[in-house]
Amino acid sequence: MRSALQNRHLRAAFGIALVASAAITSNAVAQSDPRVGLKPGINDAGEAAKGMELVGHGMKPDNMQNASNPGDFGFLNSDLAFQGKFVFQGSFNGFQIWDVSNVTKPALRMTFVCPGGQGDPSVYGHLLFISVEETRGRVDCGAQGVTDSVSKDRFRGVRIFDITDMDHPKQIAAVQTCRGSHTHTLVVNKSDKNNLYLYVSGTAPARSPSELAGCSGKDATDDANTSRFRIDVIQVPLAAPQNARIVSNPRIFATGTNIAGLWKGGNHGEGTQTTSGTDQCHDITVYAEMGLAAGACSGNGIVLDIKDPVHPKRIAEVSDPNFAYWHSATFSNDAKKVVYTDEWGGGTQPKCQSTDKLTWGADAIFSLDKGKMTPGGYFKVPAPQTATENCVAHNGMLIPVPGRDIMAQGWYQGGLAVFDFTDVSHPVEIAYFDRGPMSADKLYISGEWAAYWYNGNVYASEIGRGLDILQLKPTDMLSQNEIDAAKLITSTEMNPQAQTKIVWPASFSVSRAYLDQLGRNSGLASDKASKITADLDAAEKLSGGAQKSALNKLASSIQGEVKGASDQARVRALAESVKKLAESK
Repeated sequence: MRSALQNRHLRAAFGIALVASAAITSNAVAQSDPRVGLKPGINDAGEAAKGMELVGHGMKPDNMQNASNPGDFGFLNSDLAFQGKFVFQGSFNGFQIWDVSNVTKPALRMTFVCPGGQGDPSVYGHLLFISVEETRGRVDCGAQGVTDSVSKDRFRGVRIFDITDMDHPKQIAAVQTCRGSHTHTLVVNKSDKNNLYLYVSGTAPARSPSELAGCSGKDATDDANTSRFRIDVIQVPLAAPQNARIVSNPRIFATGTNIAGLWKGGNHGEGTQTTSGTDQCHDITVYAEMGLAAGACSGNGIVLDIKDPVHPKRIAEVSDPNFAYWHSATFSNDAKKVVYTDEWGGGTQPKCQSTDKLTWGADAIFSLDKGKMTPGGYFKVPAPQTATENCVAHNGMLIPVPGRDIMAQGWYQGGLAVFDFTDVSHPVEIAYFDRGPMSADKLYISGEWAAYWYNGNVYASEIGRGLDILQLKPTDMLSQNEIDAAKLITSTEMNPQAQTKIVWPASFSVSRAYLDQLGRNSGLASDKASKITADLDAAEKLSGGAQKSALNKLASSIQGEVKGASDQARVRALAESVKKLAESK
């Protein structure tokens, strides 16, 4: 989300390789959707859901809201991070920690008031990292803010807290950056056991060099050392995190010696978006196990090689004439696809009305192969929203269903959507949850900031209302076996914009998930699918060597079906999952 100040300075851009424009359509055809016409209200708004259920809700604490104006920008919730039974929820006024041991009754563990926006969190062990960008941020977290144009008290960058005593977080470091930290990404490099790294995305104008030496907001042609056209890399020594410091300022937009080598600004002709030149990234998603990162960088989507995390190198870039502002990115599990989001309107405007194009403020999906991105399709919530609902594509992550590429995503007051992008050209919504607007008469900034899968549930940060916890429900588009297989994937920590490789354990639910997909897609003849199902059920009732033998026999017979199958890759995956089951016995 961008503040009013950032919107005034926003001139987002498109880039080098252009995406073929999709057919211009609106969401007027979806007026019959149950999400249309929901009752407005702050705590009593109407709700609509398909394929998921709201099971828990935590109310926004009093010191993180403004009772006279629920949409007060300084009090909005932002992103989420996870560790064990705790959810860390950032806000523009500090952060809060929820205990979600009982997902039906999330309990507020503590709140920490520390103004400065945007407040996006990451967590690692006993360390909590918080992004700060607004000029009111103070080194000492003081609520009085900073009014002087230049001040030694101002803080803009990344705060580091020691949360060993979770009820009393202690700030142990505050790394200043020239453009602040709108967002940051935690990078864990397995070859470097001694350090963590943070990729810092600053999107605000550069501060005065009188306040922080070396800062410059000049254009690249006027100052080769400008604070624009770069990101900042912070190194955090695990043995001494208080000594965290910036160790590099990678020029990831450079082409040759030109540090401003990507989109220069403007539009691509009549009917396209007008955006600024690429001089910043909003979000950078890292996939360390693949040695890759995807940057959503104002006018371009880029891919980085991050095998050396201190010196990331751009290996691909793309642009899209439908995009206003490249906001965030998500890889498929095999890193052969990338979903980029467009934050048209900065997250503060109603960009999902019936007259708005489905290709604007949407997700664009690209195939990625050998450093080249090829455009696929677009996804946008199909239900038209009202003029008092801020709505546009925002943050999300994969739901670990084997054999499919599925993503949960927040759409502000457009609610929460779950969509399948396995077919890169034809993404389809498979589940949703939505509330009515905060008000029928006035637009208050609210809605689902982000949606993340964590240990069997979908968690969503509701900007104005608190924390939502949802569970998936089986439908004709997502089976119980697929949900059960996804629940096998658990973690002790999860951070936004930090993907890890999903590897499913040996499980009958994984095999049955593939079978359900083959049945849904007619990938196997019904009689063959029925026989495999019966044989798998019979094998599950056995034990020891008899079970192992039955599973090996079944795996061999499935492999024999590949030749005539319409969904060969999924049949192979089914056979491999049954073989993995046999090997686990």
